[in-house]
Amino acid sequence: MIEQSDILNRDRLFPAAVALICWGAAAVGVIAQYGFDVDPCILCTYQRIAYGMAGAVALISLVTRNTPIVFGLCGAVLVVGAAIAFYHVGVEQHWWASVTSCGGAPTTDMSLSDVLSQLNVKQPKACDEVDWTLFGISMATYNVGVFSALAGAVLVETRRRIVS
Repeated sequence: MIEQSDILNRDRLFPAAVALICWGAAAVGVIAQYGFDVDPCILCTYQRIAYGMAGAVALISLVTRNTPIVFGLCGAVLVVGAAIAFYHVGVEQHWWASVTSCGGAPTTDMSLSDVLSQLNVKQPKACDEVDWTLFGISMATYNVGVFSALAGAVLVETRRRIVS
């Protein structure tokens, strides 16, 4: 039988909360895409993958009896997500050019038939185009904050679990 202390146990509640926050953040991106027609670029998609992976690793940590190494891996995935989001902000702000295929300039050696065939193909969204902001802040910038806060909290909690 599950006791109330098990439900409110920090070692169980923390990974579950991290998983829910990660999957909720990924869900916001999916809702924006399909509900409000905000197309994601490839870097947006990478951030969703990082959220999904971090949520899954947090859940695995919960199932494996909160092994600090597994929970630390969740923190590492969140740090990678923060780095991707920061890189995306840099691309949006034109601090640097994107190395991914984010709708860059077309090649110049295309035949007329190649150009005509490309007219029917939906081009990928450029990573430096900001389609949506809230208070002048892009979704990628919000992701830097969410990823960083979660990574910090998870890594502090991991340290607490190793020390205790």
